[in-house]
Amino acid sequence: MISIFCVFDDIVTIKPIVKLTGQVLAGIVVVAFGVRIDEITPDFLPTEELKEMFSIILTIGWVVGVTNAINLIDGLDGLSAGISVISAVSLLIIFVLNGSPLISILLITALAGALVGFLPFNFAPAKTFIGDTGSNFLGFSLSIISILGVAKTYTAAVIVLPLLALGLPIFDTIWAIIRRLIKGKSIKAIFKADKGHLHHLIVARGFSQKQAVLILYGIAATFGLFAIIMLESGIWKALSFLLMVIVALGLGYKNFQSEKFDSQRYECVGCKYIYNPKSGNEKAGINPGTEFEELPDTWVCPVCGEGKDMFQIHR
Repeated sequence: MISIFCVFDDIVTIKPIVKLTGQVLAGIVVVAFGVRIDEITPDFLPTEELKEMFSIILTIGWVVGVTNAINLIDGLDGLSAGISVISAVSLLIIFVLNGSPLISILLITALAGALVGFLPFNFAPAKTFIGDTGSNFLGFSLSIISILGVAKTYTAAVIVLPLLALGLPIFDTIWAIIRRLIKGKSIKAIFKADKGHLHHLIVARGFSQKQAVLILYGIAATFGLFAIIMLESGIWKALSFLLMVIVALGLGYKNFQSEKFDSQRYECVGCKYIYNPKSGNEKAGINPGTEFEELPDTWVCPVCGEGKDMFQIHR
């Protein structure tokens, strides 16, 4: 059912609400066949009927949410497939440590193995593209397998682990919904694509597409390791690990900014002249070693005489 809707979307592009309808219908089929999140039942619900209805809505919401999370993060070559394989491996380790049902271990292993074989062809520059059909399939599969993996578990902390293992795409999706609601001020705005996803923001900070994908792989792996450490060693050791990662990322970003600045070049759109601020240019009146992130307003191209506005960062 997911594939039918998404194949049409890949070929002719259907409206987001139509694709969402297909995802909801697929979630209803899953519930009808007995796959449910029934460990979380609020005590304030007075009857078993209400508790069952809550379980059905929660399950469909989880299926639709994770399916869209993987679909929305599919913005760069190899990103959704790589995030999915990292999440799948994390869930596999969690299921093995937790004594989850064998069916969930077999399915998550098969999914991870298939993705490991596919990823080399999908990583930038991609030879094979996953499309909406592929990304929706991955999200749908991960959502169902994660439910099966905790189907016989009644510990609240363990139920949260799949949420952590899929933390990156889920966070990106939640932030996208909030961002679009604030900007568009209507429910319809949620369905309008924008350039505010994490991968867009990372590329906008000066990283290449490959670097952005690898950074997000690292963040996804951090979420997965956090979940595994929390399962094995408790929340405090997991938080200590997370703190070390945050410090390492901060230092790494600082070094990247310094290295990026040292190698920054500017290219004249008119004559393709490339200028390096570190080398300087006497004709332009700038001494070697002058440090600035943007060309000064008085800058002119020493070759064709074009002004600052005709220069762009050379990548």
